[in-house]
Amino acid sequence: MKGKYLRRIGGLILTALLLTGIAFVSPSEAQAQHRRGRVVIVRPIHRPFGFRRWGYPWAYGPWGPYGGYYNRYVFDNSDDAVKQAYKDGFKTGKDDGKKAKSYSPERSHYFKESGFGNFAEEYRSGFAQGYQEGYRVGADDRARKERAG
Repeated sequence: MKGKYLRRIGGLILTALLLTGIAFVSPSEAQAQHRRGRVVIVRPIHRPFGFRRWGYPWAYGPWGPYGGYYNRYVFDNSDDAVKQAYKDGFKTGKDDGKKAKSYSPERSHYFKESGFGNFAEEYRSGFAQGYQEGYRVGADDRARKERAG
């Protein structure tokens, strides 16, 4: 008889602890609403020969392919998205202009991977503007080098 009651009491205590743990771990409603206005843009990090930090080949953990393998852009507002997009576009356009590649901002992975979130259009417009100005600067640099050398 005593074992039967002890099992029930133990089950109730275990259930109470489990529910308390679930309530503790689950995010609150305020946190879920706070994350709604952000955009994450993912870029792979290239490390040659399969090596990660500290020389460990094919490492797992925060520095491996499943942990911190991707850089992420997180924007709180559209101004931050446009500023970062302009920088990325200018750099990409300048490199393409120097290498005499065709003018195509849509070719870039920055442009392709910005297609999610609520600041994607702002990011793409800032990227296109930066790409245009960077491409012009890169083409001018290339022409100047050709004339000089």
